[in-house]
Amino acid sequence: MPTILRFEDIEGWKKARDLAHSIHAVTKAGDLAKDFALRDQMRRAAASVMANIAEGFGRGGNREFIQFLGHARGSCTELKSHLYLAADAGVMEGTKFQQLYRLASETEALISGLMKYLQTSEARGRKFKSTGNREP
Repeated sequence: MPTILRFEDIEGWKKARDLAHSIHAVTKAGDLAKDFALRDQMRRAAASVMANIAEGFGRGGNREFIQFLGHARGSCTELKSHLYLAADAGVMEGTKFQQLYRLASETEALISGLMKYLQTSEARGRKFKSTGNREP
C-alpha cells in the first residue's frame, strides 16, 4: 500500500464523502425531509463516518487510527439501520434504499480492509517516525 499523506487520499474517506453527500441529498426532499429526528440522525451518522476516518488519520498512530476506523465502521452500520427505519416508515422508496445501503456497505468494506491492513502492517504511523519510538 502506498504511503498516505492526507486523509483525503484514503479511499474509504472518499467513499464516505460520497455517502454523506447522497444522504444529505435524499434527506432534503419528500417525506424524509419532514421527519426531522430521523433525517438529522441519518445526516449525523453519515458525517460521522468521514469525520472519524479523518480524525483517526490525524492522530498519527496505527492504534488510534484503527480505533477511529472502528467508530467510522460503527456509524456505517448505524446508518444502515436508519435506512431500514426510513424504508419501513414509508419515507424512502425501495430503489433509493438499495442504492444507499449498497454505498454504505461499500464504505464499510473499505474501512474494514484498511483496518485489517493496519493491524498487520509493520508501519506504526507517522508520529513514531521522527523519534524512532515504536508503539508498544
